[in-house]
Amino acid sequence: MMADTTRGTDAVSGGGQRRAGLRVLSLAPTSFFSDYGCHVRILEEARALRDIGVDVTILTYYKGGNVPEFRIIRTNPTPWHGSYEVGSSRHKYVFDVMLAIRLARVLARNRFDIIHAHLHEGALIGSLISKPWRIPVCFDYQGSLTSEMLDHGFLKPNTKALGLWRWLERSIERLPSAIFTSTLNASEALKSQGDHAIPIRPLPDGVNTDVFRPDVLSLDERASRRMAYGIHNDDIVVVYLGLLARHQGISCLLDAAALLKTQGRRVKWLVMGYPGVKQWRDTAEAGGVSEDVIFTDRIPYWNAPQMLALGDIAIAPKLSLTEGSGKILNYMAMGLPTVAFETPAQVEYLGDLGMYAPVGNIEALAQRVAELIDEPKQRKALGAAARMRAIQQFGWDRAASQLASTYYELANQDAGYPLMMKSGSGAPHY
Repeated sequence: MMADTTRGTDAVSGGGQRRAGLRVLSLAPTSFFSDYGCHVRILEEARALRDIGVDVTILTYYKGGNVPEFRIIRTNPTPWHGSYEVGSSRHKYVFDVMLAIRLARVLARNRFDIIHAHLHEGALIGSLISKPWRIPVCFDYQGSLTSEMLDHGFLKPNTKALGLWRWLERSIERLPSAIFTSTLNASEALKSQGDHAIPIRPLPDGVNTDVFRPDVLSLDERASRRMAYGIHNDDIVVVYLGLLARHQGISCLLDAAALLKTQGRRVKWLVMGYPGVKQWRDTAEAGGVSEDVIFTDRIPYWNAPQMLALGDIAIAPKLSLTEGSGKILNYMAMGLPTVAFETPAQVEYLGDLGMYAPVGNIEALAQRVAELIDEPKQRKALGAAARMRAIQQFGWDRAASQLASTYYELANQDAGYPLMMKSGSGAPHY
């Protein structure tokens, strides 16, 4: 169990007025912390809330990386399934049952003002288990549950099972007290259903532009690190950071690399992420680009700025039309011009600063990369403008302000949801 290093409970509201002790339980049905988007959002939201004085405890699965700055409560391990990869898995049914049991135990022995539930599983578990304590539940919506299951091959299109899961998904979305969506597009999609009686508020991903910045490495450090990967000073490097999954468009990236190679383009592709690195290396070799594509395997989130600094161009070939795309903001903060498929989330973040290709169009994706290779001045201008957009519009402090305002609104909306004052931090009992 991690050490209790959470700050005290003197909280500051989103508007800057000091408030007394708001305690939030962040319910994360995943193996927090792992180095990819969903986990980054959970972490950075918690950090931003902590920085305005909100006390955050995280309840999650038994596996995950250490984040000593937060109090983390974990479920007990299952004896029959010691390891698993990210994404949909039938084992998650058991993990979620164990998470529900753990949540009931934690709520029975501790007082929280808000449950901030991530993903549909978290919204379901949090909304049902919290009823005896009448604690408001905020649902952090990061994309369609059924779309993700289709993307991972867990469900097949046009089946009865898909219809059942869609019904369950819609039912879950009506349980919490409020919904935060990771994109404006997701918010509009939920509102378009027309029968939601709870507030739905867009809460776009953010980025720490003091950490993700273009000058994170000196010129000598950058040259040395590039050389360690066999990258020369005059090489153009396209970087990707994220999960290596089909719905993330990795096969599209490799196809674009092969196409540019047949055109005589000299490009290095630095592909940073997991899982399935061996599979993708084999795919790159079959496509004739194994010498051009460098797979680093998993990159710790803490090292991401230094690794992104090795690139000249970023690429986001994500195919999902419903999920967010937080990596885009990291690219923007690093001042990297970005080539992306034209999905709603990626357009929402990049605006008119993206180099877009129609979703799934390999030729257009390769062409956008080629255009940036040929135009160094355009690369520089787009990168600088993207960083300014990240600074002005996508700071995590804005997210914390909106979260805190909604928390206080829910906690005080009627006698059933009183704001519970605390005099000290009080580590929760397990």
